[in-house]
Amino acid sequence: MSAEFVVDCDSHVMEPPNLWQTYIEPRFRDRAIRIVTDPSDGMETLLIDNQPLLKGTLAGLGGANLPRETLFVPGQRKYLEGCPPASYVPEERVRMLDEWGVSAGVLFPTVGILWDTEDDDLALAYTRAYNNWLNDFATRARNRVIPIAHIAIQNPDAALAELRRCLKLGFKGIFLAPETIKGKRFSHPDFDPIWRECEDAQVPVCLHVIVRFNRSPGIIGQFYQPGDFRAVYGFALGGFAQVVPAAMTMVADGLFDRFPRLKVLCVEAGCGWAPYIMDRMDEKYQHLGFTFPTKLKPSDYFRRNIWVVAEPEERTIGATMDLLGEDRVLWGSDFPHIDSTLEASRLIRESVSGLGEKRRRKLLGENARGVFPT
Repeated sequence: MSAEFVVDCDSHVMEPPNLWQTYIEPRFRDRAIRIVTDPSDGMETLLIDNQPLLKGTLAGLGGANLPRETLFVPGQRKYLEGCPPASYVPEERVRMLDEWGVSAGVLFPTVGILWDTEDDDLALAYTRAYNNWLNDFATRARNRVIPIAHIAIQNPDAALAELRRCLKLGFKGIFLAPETIKGKRFSHPDFDPIWRECEDAQVPVCLHVIVRFNRSPGIIGQFYQPGDFRAVYGFALGGFAQVVPAAMTMVADGLFDRFPRLKVLCVEAGCGWAPYIMDRMDEKYQHLGFTFPTKLKPSDYFRRNIWVVAEPEERTIGATMDLLGEDRVLWGSDFPHIDSTLEASRLIRESVSGLGEKRRRKLLGENARGVFPT
């Protein structure tokens, strides 16, 4: 392992197919998330509350443990065919981090960024099961991973209880899908207890790109067709159509006036958007801020409350560090998803090699110390 401190701030587990059947409370077991095989064609189907979400494509969300740059292997038919051992076996994850020269990896779900349900109790049961499994994974990984709790906030009181439980277990942040909850934005007072708890615990709220196969995610709207797997457009726009609007509304709605120490980490949206949005919002605030005044101008909240995760080959890292702040930019591999690469740790080192030693160390790992509590 490299002697320098390096943190991959966007990596994933590929949840074992039997996770929810094993870890969910008995009263929800018959509604557990599971993968079944269609005997007629051998294709697998992901079931959410006994209803099919998607068929025959889940395997492609991950990659294979092969010595190749990209992780996507065409023709995969089984989910486990697309799961490198490091994506679900803690000891293999540690071995991979050693090979990459990475000190620790922040863990987000995979199936967990796909499913959603209108049943609040079931959503909470799904997240509790995942969090219990992830806690076991992190324990076996010997402090080499940073577990992020999946929190369903449809029922804020129950979500707060789960958040507090996860914090006691040692989780270092929460993952939230960047979309409204029953028509309410994150700034709605109903969710204030969640933000207060995160603020007091100094853990970040992580807004990560999600996938929706049954409806348009974010603000993609009429240009997006669910089930259309011409993926360049959807994958490229996902961050900007989901994470960016969520962060913008948190700024514009005055959420950070109520919670000035709240940390928000924007994941899998890249970093180059931040300076543009800061300038854009400041200019509009100058003319239209009277409609909803905040204590500070928008860019000040970005510099105080928001961190962004750069892609390994992104060319705007230096400019973003100039304009957002050199302490505000981290990096992530997105391992092991189809648009990631096994060369991520090498590529990010190449991308920041010209930034100077101080900024290079900040980007590679030191900035993560300011986001995740030790």
